[in-house]
Amino acid sequence: MSPPPLVPDRALAAPARPAPRESLLVFSDVHLGSDLNDLGTSPPRSARIDRDLTRLLRHYAATEPAADRWRVVIAGDFIDFIGMTVKGREETLTTALTAEERAHGLGSAADHARVKLERVFARHGDVFDALAELVARGHALTLVHGNHDVDFHWDEVKADFREGLLRRARRADDAHDAEHDAAFLARIEFEPWFFYWQDVAYIEHGHQYDAYCASDHVMAPLSPLDPRRVMRGFSSTLLRYVVRQTHGMKEHGHEHLGVYDYLAFGARLGVRGVVGLVSRFSSAVVELFALRRAHLSEAMHTLRAEHERRVALLAEATRLGVDRLRALAALQVPPVTRSIPGILRSVLLDRLALGLLASLTLLTLAIVGVFHGQTLYGALGVLGAWVVAHRYLSSQRQLDPADEMLHRAGTLARLLPAAFVVMGHTHIPAKQPVSGGDATYINLGSWAEEEELDVAPGRAPYRAARTHLVIELDGGLPKAELRAWRDDGPTAYES
Repeated sequence: MSPPPLVPDRALAAPARPAPRESLLVFSDVHLGSDLNDLGTSPPRSARIDRDLTRLLRHYAATEPAADRWRVVIAGDFIDFIGMTVKGREETLTTALTAEERAHGLGSAADHARVKLERVFARHGDVFDALAELVARGHALTLVHGNHDVDFHWDEVKADFREGLLRRARRADDAHDAEHDAAFLARIEFEPWFFYWQDVAYIEHGHQYDAYCASDHVMAPLSPLDPRRVMRGFSSTLLRYVVRQTHGMKEHGHEHLGVYDYLAFGARLGVRGVVGLVSRFSSAVVELFALRRAHLSEAMHTLRAEHERRVALLAEATRLGVDRLRALAALQVPPVTRSIPGILRSVLLDRLALGLLASLTLLTLAIVGVFHGQTLYGALGVLGAWVVAHRYLSSQRQLDPADEMLHRAGTLARLLPAAFVVMGHTHIPAKQPVSGGDATYINLGSWAEEEELDVAPGRAPYRAARTHLVIELDGGLPKAELRAWRDDGPTAYES
């Protein structure tokens, strides 16, 4: 049997209800709306992704599951609320725009997120039509919050999403009534932290093990300075201030870049482009230090209390126990914006400062050498120290959370027994035994793909993995297959 919903949206401690037998269809990181940019130019999203995702949803809606119905579990980042840059008319908003939001687009207040969601529904109608058809056939849908769609925290946004699917289902089938509509809406659920089917599957997005994307309080991810808005993190700040405002800069792939890569990128922008980039980058750094002050504010204690309250209600609703959920939360990593060294390291300022110090020291030695000579050994010592320090600082900057997520998966499987621990976030499909072989960690890969306008000669354009996971019971035992969508349908994924 599949589990009851973990957190009913408005009554966290609502009694559990019997659930039908289910087979799970799981995918993540679709990033709908990622190329909506009213203030700049962004690489356009591949139209092939919507086509293929629509085909996948319709394929499984028409495919008989081993159980009574399918439950589609979208493991985070379905809607790219933080990635899109959308303008809004201030007179239509209940939450007034800040100066930052006037410069960078609508923020994360509930009414701002509702405007964004409306734009996404209009932009990706085929996907939502297929999703509505699947739910209308009696299947269920669960959305686990990721770092890009944490705006689903707001009840108003969840209600808009449900109503948006219901409108599309009504349009396709006129035979509906109040009871039918209520049942349809009840089959759409949201999980702010994780989805759990005892002994079978533990599913979360995975961003809480990434210091650049993690939230302090996963159950209350709000800003202590303005609880009408979601707390911004390192990646969302750089995305809003720098990436979305800089022509040709992509969101992903920065874990492989260093100082020289960014200098080379700046050189391609020209003098004027570099000046603008430096200005935007400087503003982002100032904002990152403001976030650190927010972590230290008194209001953070209030949010901590709200987080604990919600954890207690979740423990009651799921009967998992508060201590177990607290142990689960203890596995999460603190946001990098909590510390000054973390901020400096994350934006490469530590290595820039090191290079400046080494350059000034060498210049000083050169000047001294004009009068006294014998400075060669000193210069060699400075260069040697710079190499050692540079390598050390480079080793401390780890942007790829894949190893951290894999390491946590074994502990997760022991805390909440599950045959499969499933995450997304990294965009790289993976399957690996954990917990001494008693469980399997699976990363779902991604459906995020941009059109590449200038593909280098001899290199094939990037193609998203289009991976998804099917979990079913076979003779009472859980089995899972990671599959990829091809033009002729799903096939077993091979790395």
